[in-house]
Amino acid sequence: MNKLIVLAFLFFCLGAVAQAPEKISYQAIVRASDNSLVADSPVSLRLIIRQGNVNGATAYEETHSAKTNANGLVSIEIGSGDRTNGAFNQIKWENGPFFIETQVDPNGGTNYSIIGVSQLLSVPYALYAKYAENVTGSAPNTTSEPKIATIIDFITSRPIEEQDVNNTIACTKSGVLTLPLNFSKMQVGETLNLEAHNGAVLTIQADPGVHINYTDGGKATFESESGNVRFGLLRKSKANSYIISGQ
Repeated sequence: MNKLIVLAFLFFCLGAVAQAPEKISYQAIVRASDNSLVADSPVSLRLIIRQGNVNGATAYEETHSAKTNANGLVSIEIGSGDRTNGAFNQIKWENGPFFIETQVDPNGGTNYSIIGVSQLLSVPYALYAKYAENVTGSAPNTTSEPKIATIIDFITSRPIEEQDVNNTIACTKSGVLTLPLNFSKMQVGETLNLEAHNGAVLTIQADPGVHINYTDGGKATFESESGNVRFGLLRKSKANSYIISGQ
């Protein structure tokens, strides 16, 4: 059956880590092949944490049975699923980078399809610190510590730039962020967080030949109204192809 989920995006935030087991909060907006939301439906997810690169060794793997809400959003906690490989509390975060591979069965079974691989940029500092507290002897190699995202002010329309990749764009004045053809500074699996603040309207516009959510020359517009909105941009598995969450 061809009705497979082909689109989702990850939002990460560090969950409570004061006591074991540690967890990472995970949310995904799930869409069908026609880009429609998969709303109020049971789904199965398999999350694989890979080490080193998008095809790296499996450091941890678990499955979840969940249900999307009316907006197609599913929420789980990595570290609390049915473990199928490895142990979450034994991941050595200092030996990164790490990537999350997301697989989904839209029918709630085990016929999983890979829908994305994204670098876990905000490697849980609290988890890393928890590990470091128990380390004796020489300190770990600091060159592999997780990267802290930089906040970049977006106050005028412009194309995406190398400095934006793996960081957060904060839009405080309405504008358009353009995705040009053959932008080579964003690798497969890399991400960009985007925020619109206090009434600003941020539009993501793809040039011809560039796909957003599988639409050539597509665009997505986000309006923050009186509050703030946050969404993400993911470089997909081929050139000139991006996925946007929150649309």
